[in-house]
Amino acid sequence: MTGKLDILQIQEYLPHRYPFLLIDRVVECEPGVRLLGLKNVTYNEPFFQGHFPHLPIFPGVLIMEALAQATGLLAAQSDEALGKGMTYYLAGIDNARFKRTVVPGDQLMLEVTCIKNKRNIWSFDCVATVDGELAASAQIMCAAMVK
Repeated sequence: MTGKLDILQIQEYLPHRYPFLLIDRVVECEPGVRLLGLKNVTYNEPFFQGHFPHLPIFPGVLIMEALAQATGLLAAQSDEALGKGMTYYLAGIDNARFKRTVVPGDQLMLEVTCIKNKRNIWSFDCVATVDGELAASAQIMCAAMVK
């Protein structure tokens, strides 16, 4: 099954809002397996005023947050219970690597693949690319808990 989500549908699953909602669209989703989302990086985002004014670079920590939000969407699409009385928390980031800068005008593609889900602990392989070039990667672990 392949699914797409627009920004209004994404907001039904994620509690984040501007300026912290870091996914603009889900391009593909195969529940329980893989999700491909995108973030359009624009100069008018507030963090560019300070990171860095002379050379605007999308912060690496926000790339990791965007990937974590993508894992939340994949988990929610994979398990109905996550949308009903559950909260999804970031539990860990391993092997984070940053290979290229991301700047205004880039379209950041966020690909997350489920490694395992056991007792509401989810693990994912995550990759962020720009124009097919690796920008960042990590293994991300998240936990779903009753609110």
